[in-house]
Amino acid sequence: MSNRIAVVPGSFDPPTLGHLDVIRRAAGLYDEVHVLVVHNPGKEAMLPIAQRVSLLEQSIREDGFPAEHVTVASWSVGLLVDYATEVGAGVLVKGIRSQVDVAYETPMAIVNRHLAGVETVFLLPDPSHALVSSSLVRQVASLGGDVSPYVPPVVSRFLDTGGRGI
Repeated sequence: MSNRIAVVPGSFDPPTLGHLDVIRRAAGLYDEVHVLVVHNPGKEAMLPIAQRVSLLEQSIREDGFPAEHVTVASWSVGLLVDYATEVGAGVLVKGIRSQVDVAYETPMAIVNRHLAGVETVFLLPDPSHALVSSSLVRQVASLGGDVSPYVPPVVSRFLDTGGRGI
């Protein structure tokens, strides 16, 4: 496993500007970054996984940051560390917005290190994204609110069309 290869996992339902911020910064820290869309059994998804992968790929392209070493994929079989091991990653990168996120992510980080020797790195968000979550975006969008300040333009356009494509 390499500490030069990182996995940025998440449900990305939908992708937010905070997600892009974490991905961009991870791409600056690691030689290869795998953005991994995973199913969170504790949440009811708004978008199918394939749509989230597509929106992330388009968002990364449109954002213009150096993304030649960024791969977007999905994973639904086995443990997250199984994917990390499969691609040779030694690091998981997680965005942390608050103490609640730290309390939620810490036990998983410890178990992932114990199971597969995969470390977890926590990145704090840009303050402009610190209070935005996919759950909040889903709620605002479902009530017809403007989510454009919180999501990449491609995601905003997609949600504005009612998910009928862009």
